[in-house]
Amino acid sequence: EAQFVESGGGSVQAGGSLLLSCVGSGFIFDDYNIGWFRQAPGKEREGVACIRSSNEGTYYADSAKGRFTISSDTAKNTVYLQMNSLKPEDTAVYYCNFIFSPASWGQGTQVTVSS
Repeated sequence: EAQFVESGGGSVQAGGSLLLSCVGSGFIFDDYNIGWFRQAPGKEREGVACIRSSNEGTYYADSAKGRFTISSDTAKNTVYLQMNSLKPEDTAVYYCNFIFSPASWGQGTQVTVSS
């Protein structure tokens, strides 16, 4: 069974940076498109960034373009999300999962950005 464990969240001031990590297990990492998602209080979960299998490309939501960078280390079964120039509206719980046919959602990691 595929599982994801997210870490690296925290509380920062606007303009700050955070590096999120997501370790996957139970599947062949290189075979899947994996994305970062977030869910703010009272809002639906939304996609933030995606990295295609075998590092064949990356995609970003408009809200993340120019500020966030997704990358992966297949040797470590890990996907990263470098977040720079953080804004209060980035406050949310961040998750990673398959883009298509998501597995069970992990605990996520809380990101809080204060103004």
